[in-house]
Amino acid sequence: MTHATDIAALVRRIEILEAEADIRRVEARYMFLCDTPIPEFGVVDDQQRIELILELYTEDAVWEGVGEYYTNQFGRLEGKAALRQHFQNFWGSRRDPALILNCHYLTSEQIHVHEDGRTADAQWVHMQPWLFSDGTALLRSSRLNNGFRKEPDGKWRLTRTRTENVFVAPLPPTWASHYPSKSVLMQP
Repeated sequence: MTHATDIAALVRRIEILEAEADIRRVEARYMFLCDTPIPEFGVVDDQQRIELILELYTEDAVWEGVGEYYTNQFGRLEGKAALRQHFQNFWGSRRDPALILNCHYLTSEQIHVHEDGRTADAQWVHMQPWLFSDGTALLRSSRLNNGFRKEPDGKWRLTRTRTENVFVAPLPPTWASHYPSKSVLMQP
């Protein structure tokens, strides 16, 4: 190998590592913004939360549930307008019972940056406990197969959120005894 070839190979490896780190942050931010109560300081309502989530997506993004459980529950949405409506249906409608706790945990990460250096696929398994105001609770687990693209502004964004159910399990009403009514995590 020549000196120039060695440098080019090192640059490519650094670009892949940076892309993986950026993609990891985008996915983690999405999950963070979906938590209840929302831990993002200064977010005053769910519409603001939704707009922050949509900033993580490309204009042509797809959000879909697949498999025997999620296909009918979530379907397939294309474009930011459809994604906005999806999130407004989730948070905009007053649920009864109200969702008072939801926290996302990601594991089993695999990030694959494509040869073009501008697109990637990534997989995770995630779990999330749900607690409702009437005391009912459940634990959900899903597999994620998401797509990403580096946009002209240099930021990586989601092009696809594809989720498949692993399981949904009821939790006993008293499984959580101490939880906040609002998050102060990000306050100065």
